[in-house]
This record gives sequence, structure tokens and C-alpha cells, in this order.
Amino acid sequence: MIYDLGQPLFPGIPHHPAHPPFLFSLNKLHGDYVIEGDISSSSETFTMGGHVGTHIDALSHFSCCGKLFGDIKPTQTCATGIEEHGVETIAPIFRPGVLFDIAKLEGMDALPVDWTITPEHLAACGVMPQPGGIALIRTGWGRFWNNSKQFLTGGSGAIPRGPGPTLPAARWLSERGIFAAGSDTVAFERVPSSMEVHVHLLVENGIHIIECLNLESLAEAGVTEFQFVALPLKIKGGTGSPIRPVAITGSI
Repeated sequence: MIYDLGQPLFPGIPHHPAHPPFLFSLNKLHGDYVIEGDISSSSETFTMGGHVGTHIDALSHFSCCGKLFGDIKPTQTCATGIEEHGVETIAPIFRPGVLFDIAKLEGMDALPVDWTITPEHLAACGVMPQPGGIALIRTGWGRFWNNSKQFLTGGSGAIPRGPGPTLPAARWLSERGIFAAGSDTVAFERVPSSMEVHVHLLVENGIHIIECLNLESLAEAGVTEFQFVALPLKIKGGTGSPIRPVAITGSI
């Protein structure tokens, strides 16, 4: 069985205010360009940031005290991006994954806006990520994707707010040597924050972060262990990339 974990892209989707929106337009309608045989085609133009929609963070996305993961000072220009840890260096991902369904654990459709996910919550889910594997956290906020304000702020204010792990839970994950951690929220960690979870995972431990996942189909099916597959775009010097992730169970 294959479960699609990506959110759809369309104008008006939620995007963190630090990143640009997704913009889309057809640049040719059927009938605009017609060739012999009364044949025509249509095509589009779209623009988006590397951290818009379902996406993965490269290790170059965050720094602390001027250094990237590995104590590396970034070599960077606006025109060419960042030479070290660019998103093009992330190989196609085919790794074992587990789902920490915290919303189900707590008997909720979606966690409250200020909910802190703790190591105890993760341990209580009864699954364990493998070293080099993928750990996904479901808060239930993926169901808000069509309501940008609800998804970004819980329905009020302009600053992103939402449930997620803080440092103790992030350390619980990093101690298990995972390759990437992801969630169905805009920022993975509980926000507002000083982005200490991003620093801990990306900068201190070299663990990628995946955001804006759609984990509802996995939750509905009760799937907690699977093969996770995703292919980041090879954007040279990029700090993130849209992905189309899937979870695979059994034989296909």
C-alpha cells in the first residue's frame, strides 16, 4: 500500500511569513497556441520558496554563531546559494519510518495550539525509530491545510503558533540517530520559539527536518511503521526543497 504524505500546492496555501507564497498562473490556455490539426496545449508558470508546501530542510538552512553543522562557516552568495550542505547533496530518501501519532495518543482530532510534545509522549506511542530512519510526528494540524490562518496561527494573530516538540523531545529523537524528523505543522517545533529545536537537529546533530506533511491517511489506516520515500530537487546551493513523500507498507 502506498500513502501519499504530501500536501497539495495551490495559490493561498499556508506559508511561514519568513518565506514567499506559492504563486501559480496558466501562461497559455488551450486555443492560444494552435498547430496543424487544430491541436493546442496549455502550460503554467509557478513560483515558490524551497520551504513552502511539503518540504525538507537542508543542513544549510540554519546556523548558530555563524557556523553550520560540522562547525563549518558558510560560503554563500545570493546568486549561487550556500556551497556547504546544499539541498542538492541530499540523496534520494528510501528509509524506514515510524509515525508518532500524538493526537491519537491523546484522543484528539488535533492537538491544541499551545501543546508541548514531550519525550514521554513519544515513548508512549509504542514505536521506535531506527538509526538512520525517519521519525514523523502527527499533531492533527494537517487537516487545517485548506485554512491558512488556522494552520499557521491556530486561528488568531499574525505570528506562527502551533504544537510540537521542544528541546527535550528533540533530544530524545536525536539520541536515536535518526536521519530526519518531520511533522504536519509549519515549523515542526512548538512555536513561537527561538528555533532551538531547529538548531539542535540541523546544526548540532545534522538531522534533516521535514515540514507540512499530510499524515491523515496514515493515521486513518493505523499505520505506524513503513518505508519512507522522498526525492528532494537538486537545487544547487539551496537550503530546502519541495518533496513528494510517500509511505509504503507491504508489497506494491
